[in-house]
Amino acid sequence: QVQLVESGGGLVQAGGSLRLSCAVPGSIMARISAMAWYRQAPGKQRELVASITPGGSTDYADSVKGRFTISRDNTKNTVYLQMNSLKIEDTAVYYCNTPSGIFAWGKGTLVTVSS
Repeated sequence: QVQLVESGGGLVQAGGSLRLSCAVPGSIMARISAMAWYRQAPGKQRELVASITPGGSTDYADSVKGRFTISRDNTKNTVYLQMNSLKIEDTAVYYCNTPSGIFAWGKGTLVTVSS
């Protein structure tokens, strides 16, 4: 079973920044077509936040456009999510997966934005 490992979350004040990382097994990184970051806030459904293709094309949810940047380093088998200008409403557990969510969900990494 493929295990994705998210890291980099934490407590940050509104307006601050965090960078999340997702470690992807090397055998998978070379074969998958795209990767994505999702988030799930308390009491809400999981939502897709950002995605990136092997060629580097990106797409974002309207709520994070201009603030979040997804990137990937195929040499390190890692996908990143740079989050700037964080808002209280960005508080959630963040997960990585493919855009279609084909892998088992990892434990995620908790991002808490305080006022």
